Amino acid sequence: MSQKSELITVFRSAETDAEADAGEVRDRLAQAGIQAIMVGDETPGVIEGTWEVRVAPVDRERAEAIAAAPQPEPEDEVDVSDAALSHDLDFVPVFTRQTPDAEMEAISIQSLLEANGIPSVVVGSSQIPSLPFEVRVPKTRLEEAKSLLEEIKQSAADTAAE
Repeated sequence: MSQKSELITVFRSAETDAEADAGEVRDRLAQAGIQAIMVGDETPGVIEGTWEVRVAPVDRERAEAIAAAPQPEPEDEVDVSDAALSHDLDFVPVFTRQTPDAEMEAISIQSLLEANGIPSVVVGSSQIPSLPFEVRVPKTRLEEAKSLLEEIKQSAADTAAE
């Protein structure tokens, strides 16, 4: 590796866990085949309380990109209960229509759902009129959404009858 004075800093931290963070960056660079050194504030030119990772100038751009990339979560830390819940978060249709005014109706339904605290999305395309418009809600909120829409429909019918 080049002499310390010829190296370029690609990572610097003064956080409480700066030494560990610098070690992780150095390890990621090593995995990518980039030689790097880690220096602390005992090294001349390093600000007190900080840790740096330095590389040769030819590796600068690639090393900076690797250092800036978010660290992926280790797969072995995935909570199995979270994986089991993922299908409960799937969005399912509560409204599907393929008429000329389907887009307007879908947007109105989405507004009603959102106003009542039920998250929703509108799926459809104005550019492709042969596709239907849908309003989707989380699977766990489907019955609540259906009940709300039925209640609003009934209220509208009662108002029209008066």
